[in-house]
Amino acid sequence: MTLDRQHRPSVSSSRSSYISDNNDPWDDDQLIAIPSSIASFHHPHPELMQSVSSTSNHLSPYGSLSINDVDDISSRTHHQNQQHHSNFHFFTNEQIENAEGFTSTVENTDYYTDSNNIFDNELGYTHGGSSAITQSNASLRSSLLSSGSGIRHHTYGATANTSNAALVRNSSSSSSASVNYESQERIPSLHDHFAGNNNIIGRTNSNNSIDDTGSGSGVDSNNEDEDDNKNHKYHLFDASNKLLAPKYHDKFFAAKPNCQVQRFYIAEEDLVVGIAGYKISKLRLILYYLLCLSTLGIGYLVFRWFPRYKIKLIGSNQPLGKAEFVVVENELGEVTTVAVERKWYNRSLNSVLISPENGIYDNIDLPILISFQYRLFTLIYSPVEDIFRTNSNWIDRSWQNLEKCKNGLTNNVHGDRILSFGKNECNLKIKSILELTVNEALHPFYIFQIFSIILWSYDDYYSYAICILILSVLSIATTVIETRKSSGKLVEMSNLNCLVRCYRDGFWITTSSSDLVPGDIFEVTDPELDAFPCDCVLLSGEVLTNESMLTGESVPVSKTPIPSENLMAQLLIDFESSKLSPQVCKSVLFNGTKLVRAKPDPETHISIAMCVRTGFSTTKGSLIRSMVFPSVSSAAQSNDMQKDSFKYIGYMFIIAMLGFTISAINFKRLGLSKNVIIVRALDIITIVIPPALPATLTIGTNFSLGRLKEKLIFCISPTRINIAGKLDVMCFDKTGTLTEDGLDVSGVKELNVKNGRFNPQTNVFEQIENPVFKMILQTCHSLNYLENEGLVGDPLDLKMFEFTNSKYHEDNANNDCCFVVDGDKKVLKVFDFESTLKRMSCLVSDVGGRMWGFSKGAPEVISTICKPGSIPHNYEQTLREHTHNGDRVIACAAKKISSNTVSAGINRSKVECDLEFLGFVIFENKLKAKTTETLSVLKDANIRTIMCTGDNILTAVSVAKECGLLPSDHRCYISIYNEEANEKVLWQDVDDPESFLNEITLTPALGTTPKNYSLAVTGDVFRLMFQKNAEIEEMGATAAANDSAQFLFSENYIQTVLLKSCIYARMSPDEKHELVEQLQKLDYCVGFCGDGANDCGALKAANVGISLSEAEASVAAPFTSQNFEISCVLDLIREGRASLVTSFACFQYMSLYSAIQFITITILYGRGSNLGDFQFLFIDLFLIVPLAVTMSWSKPYLGPIVKKRPSANLVSRKIIFPLVSNMIIVLVFQLIPWALIQDMKWYIKPVVGDQDTVNSSDDTVLFYVSNFQYIMIAVVLSLGPPYREPMMKNAWFIINVIVALLVCIWFMCLDPNSWWGSLMQLTKVPVNFKWAIIFWALFNYLMHIVIPRKLRTLFKKKQSSKKYKHLLLRERTLSV
Repeated sequence: MTLDRQHRPSVSSSRSSYISDNNDPWDDDQLIAIPSSIASFHHPHPELMQSVSSTSNHLSPYGSLSINDVDDISSRTHHQNQQHHSNFHFFTNEQIENAEGFTSTVENTDYYTDSNNIFDNELGYTHGGSSAITQSNASLRSSLLSSGSGIRHHTYGATANTSNAALVRNSSSSSSASVNYESQERIPSLHDHFAGNNNIIGRTNSNNSIDDTGSGSGVDSNNEDEDDNKNHKYHLFDASNKLLAPKYHDKFFAAKPNCQVQRFYIAEEDLVVGIAGYKISKLRLILYYLLCLSTLGIGYLVFRWFPRYKIKLIGSNQPLGKAEFVVVENELGEVTTVAVERKWYNRSLNSVLISPENGIYDNIDLPILISFQYRLFTLIYSPVEDIFRTNSNWIDRSWQNLEKCKNGLTNNVHGDRILSFGKNECNLKIKSILELTVNEALHPFYIFQIFSIILWSYDDYYSYAICILILSVLSIATTVIETRKSSGKLVEMSNLNCLVRCYRDGFWITTSSSDLVPGDIFEVTDPELDAFPCDCVLLSGEVLTNESMLTGESVPVSKTPIPSENLMAQLLIDFESSKLSPQVCKSVLFNGTKLVRAKPDPETHISIAMCVRTGFSTTKGSLIRSMVFPSVSSAAQSNDMQKDSFKYIGYMFIIAMLGFTISAINFKRLGLSKNVIIVRALDIITIVIPPALPATLTIGTNFSLGRLKEKLIFCISPTRINIAGKLDVMCFDKTGTLTEDGLDVSGVKELNVKNGRFNPQTNVFEQIENPVFKMILQTCHSLNYLENEGLVGDPLDLKMFEFTNSKYHEDNANNDCCFVVDGDKKVLKVFDFESTLKRMSCLVSDVGGRMWGFSKGAPEVISTICKPGSIPHNYEQTLREHTHNGDRVIACAAKKISSNTVSAGINRSKVECDLEFLGFVIFENKLKAKTTETLSVLKDANIRTIMCTGDNILTAVSVAKECGLLPSDHRCYISIYNEEANEKVLWQDVDDPESFLNEITLTPALGTTPKNYSLAVTGDVFRLMFQKNAEIEEMGATAAANDSAQFLFSENYIQTVLLKSCIYARMSPDEKHELVEQLQKLDYCVGFCGDGANDCGALKAANVGISLSEAEASVAAPFTSQNFEISCVLDLIREGRASLVTSFACFQYMSLYSAIQFITITILYGRGSNLGDFQFLFIDLFLIVPLAVTMSWSKPYLGPIVKKRPSANLVSRKIIFPLVSNMIIVLVFQLIPWALIQDMKWYIKPVVGDQDTVNSSDDTVLFYVSNFQYIMIAVVLSLGPPYREPMMKNAWFIINVIVALLVCIWFMCLDPNSWWGSLMQLTKVPVNFKWAIIFWALFNYLMHIVIPRKLRTLFKKKQSSKKYKHLLLRERTLSV
């Protein structure tokens, strides 16, 4: 089928929505991430996913093919204001927009949930679901629990002849882990495809087939001798390998490939890439080699630097299915060529790719596995859609049968899956030292240095050429060593290989963890196992894990075996969608997480788990990928300065060519030889463009890294340091970030059952009257005991248990008991806390054998599961009083449970209903010592501060007021979501419940409240805003013209909320992530600081993410601080600003150094002269290099952080015009003394064209003057505050300047006839003129200080280009 082009969206909106008409992209109440703290690593937020795409034009001869809503395309875009600036060069934007194929790394993701998921309170699965279940999910669930009968066979994977019956097999025999393939051949029959062509297949056996080793299963040993058999087998093996060539593709695939370009979306990186198929043309390849040889390697370098030209020269377009190699270009303009690998497979397509909901893959054979790797993804060719797809989310639908799962895999199936998914390794390939050296040496700047060295050597500047050569070699060696070292650290972090006990073919074997494949069963209680080698699901036993490697949170997490087949079916759906429901997450063990303790199953005496994801498809693999390949926005910002530097070099090259032309004309006029003209003119280029220019951008960053490390701030992304200097807004988590990590129990508010009122608050456990309330505090928690650490678990649970002064004991002998408190209270079952439910529960047996169900959690949630009669009338008032004071409040409730109910089987839903409310536990959350001070500094620096927490909104407001995050002169309006009133959102004054904002304009009523106000938003309202905004954009302006929702949740409404809100409460990890990206859309440079546990997605999405963690290098964020105070943010901002200014200063210094030398040489060239070899050597090595290095040692200014941010654009008017003015000043202050000496009696004319004798007054005077200019420019560019410490505190720089000045003055005092004078090729200059030069240099310095500063003010940017500043200006204008 062919889709109309008009339905294809533009590249700028190439983010997929994957949202069908029934999907609710914000209904995340039943889903958490994998785990919740790292949601964004496995999928983008739903609101990021804009409509992308169209399907292949060649999907199926049987009509439309829908693959889990990927191909149910919508051209809607609910974030049209987000513009991704694509930078495609190899492909055109039109090619990407009209790409026939489309797929994504999360193509099966369903960004929605429903209240009726498969795991519906463990009551069972209802076939077909309810109306709330989307069609896609319902279809998948149906296929999970049905036999798949009635699906007709298709012939994509085999030619349409009589052999198809042998190649199309039943679906169950191709994906089920329990199938034994026996002797089925992997290589399909050759006779039917190549009958009569003995040149290809040679002699075939009676069965016309060959096995994996090339041997025929039907060879007649009676008629052939042993030698003939060996030759026969080798011949068949050789023939089979030849047949893998793309030219034989049509012999094995019925559907001929036609798609030549496809669009692929990497959701984890928010990156659109284009993929095109190519094959190598032999004639063009020969032409390429001839070009490289005939140009003496220059052609090779050009093609290496611009690979798209090489591809177009040697390659010819091919359909993707027949490609020898593919060209992959991402929207950043990075072009990669990857060889396509082809292997014999001959298994069902659904054994390697996820089958669509109509089961079409189940009956299609895949003769050849065609694949390639890109950015650590494996993409596999699907003949159905005629495109490449990933199998990262692959599942085996037979996994729903738990008993079959425990049987493990056969060796045959294991071999198939090794082919399909590869080894279970997260090994990053480290380039060899030779490869790194070659790559570095062939960089354009080192090639330019080689060119310069050759030129200088030809011109007999051997001393300088040798020095530059040595420096270049040292520079390359240093870069290679540092690259190798950093790569080694990342590899060490990513690599995990150990021995595991695996159950395969009915036997326990010991094998390497790299041998594991999806479906393998391995033992968790193996004493040798200390970390999980893959993503797996626990089938038996209980496990305690430490997930700090992924989340930064060191609190152990309990894992329980998956309890039912219905839950297993839910897991299959969740793994397809890359999101885990909370029930499933309790049974999933993640790759790289530590095994703290394993409790074996009482029946089998071991604990087992089933591998479900391996390699880079695991959670750890995805995190590693995010470190190796950052998101588009981060990469783009990191490359901004480098791009600017190349722009600047381009401008300098134009100047160099101008100087080249002028010098060549002048030399011609002077009658110099052609060789001299060429050498001197080319020398101009080496002067104007110093090879070390781009390297100077990293000098300040490298020094900042060292200083941050001294302050216990570690960085895994150095390019983010400069970005930290540009921060506009800083978001903070509350608990553990702004406030202390631990909560202290300030008291208990007990409900008096007799009178229905609260008793006075008490902070003594023994004074609690109700014994049931005491039991809740003692038993309703999920703590664990470790031998070397004692009790571990959630800090809130730990503080509450310590408050009771009770004794904890784990009863390992009793499998029906989790733990015992005080010897008589047995906790039989614990339902862990879930962020979506906001509560936890447990089942307890007291000393009398009575059963109790206890629950504790958020007060607004507990009240909904309690009997209405047990809730006191002042429940809300009491809660409001405590939260208003900044306390954290936990509500407790209980009920008796009959023994019959327990024996019949009890689940969470039976415990958490019809409870009796018993009281509140009040926790005090103290601010950290430096919180208030840090926020005050940020406020004074005009850096907006935002609190983003999962806590109660009133508690968040109270803490915000206490720490100064909410300005004291601002009124705070909190959002109230009224679902009954047509989903109406009200904004109520937190201090005056009768005062509200206008519902549409979000402005206070005139005359009632002050103009200064802030908003506090809850997570449910935050979700609602973007959900409704998406619906409005979908309806269109005409349909929504009469709908009030277009005003209530319009873009202006959302922008107002984002600009005015300083508090976001009850925010889930996904919502925190989304908040960061919404702020970035307003052109904020966003920072996020959190503890790494529930903030991982936001930390990675932010421009600058800071994790407060004990880990030295956490994958949770670019920066990790072992200083748990938010004052580390100030250190990072100061270092960022200092690094940014230093990088710019060094860059400007190198530019002006080139300009000074260019002007000097140009003047001397006018007289046919030049600087001497040792003059060049002194300037370049002993003057410039030490000054450039020591000036970058300036530390950040420790005074107030000023409101004005340093310039971040190298080619801005603010930088360029002062730079040009400095160049003009240099020109003037060289021309005047040079002109004055022309009529002096002591003037010595230069010898025109003599390369060895440069002794002249022109040379000597300009050498003296320029030396001072080099030093003075370094001093001018080293000015300190407000971003760097005063120059005088940079002791090494001051010493360097003083020494350099003394050496320059010493040169002026030298006798020209002395050894040093002759070496430097100086001439005699009168003393009075030397004094004049010194005073002239001082005046020159003064001009460099005054004039550029005036120009900087004159050309100051009058209007910011940032969107949020325009919105704030518009708001102020409207308010006036």
